[in-house]
Amino acid sequence: MKKLLAMLLALVMVLSLAACAGEKAPAEEAPVEEAPVEEAPVEEAPVEEAPVEEAPVEEAPVEEAPAVMTYADYVAAELDAQVVVECYVQNHQSWWEDKITVYAADADGAYFMYEMACSEEDAAKLVPGTKICVTGYKGEFNGEIEILDATFTFVEGADSYIAEPIDATALLGTDELINYQNQLASFKGMTVEAISYKNDGGDDIYVTLGLNGASYDFCVEVYLTGTESDVYTTVGTLNVGDVVDVEGFLYWYEGVNPHITAIALAA
Repeated sequence: MKKLLAMLLALVMVLSLAACAGEKAPAEEAPVEEAPVEEAPVEEAPVEEAPVEEAPVEEAPVEEAPAVMTYADYVAAELDAQVVVECYVQNHQSWWEDKITVYAADADGAYFMYEMACSEEDAAKLVPGTKICVTGYKGEFNGEIEILDATFTFVEGADSYIAEPIDATALLGTDELINYQNQLASFKGMTVEAISYKNDGGDDIYVTLGLNGASYDFCVEVYLTGTESDVYTTVGTLNVGDVVDVEGFLYWYEGVNPHITAIALAA
């Protein structure tokens, strides 16, 4: 029985192998190589960039320096107008806190610069005859025409100029006298009517002088002359009734009020 079973198993195995041998192995397909597809180049349309307009650069306006005026231009200028003049220092008051008050002139007229900006170093250079260019604003104080808020520069290489005093004796009491405002002037044959001091024993000296029945106020301005000057000490020796010759700058204060620079008994 065991032999028969073994034979049957062997037969089954033989049949199985024969069946397997009869089946063909599947054919392997060779890989198909596809030809590369060449893509036509895509031409991109050129992008036109809009032109960039640069904003115009606005240049700051260049301010032209004001033209230098003649004396006639200066006289004709309105009050508060900016003025520019070239003139020659004739004298000045004491320097103080970077300011100085200057009496100046040219061949045609005279100028008064009140508290002009000035360093102490430059103040020492403002000797009579020195030419300067002054920029400021035309002002008025109780009849006195002056240049305010002024600055200045030295005019290099300029000749010196000292004005001769005009004899204004005959102009006292006339409307014409004001046309010579701030010029150095002389007055002859004046009679001393009164002398007084701003403060007892010092400071400005006020002198009232008479001519042909009229009285005129003069002043020894201490900031101009100082207390040790000849004019300051001489006025202190005068008496009412003395007849004197006077020189001074034709300053104005509610009428003519010359700042005396020299005084002496008339010959």
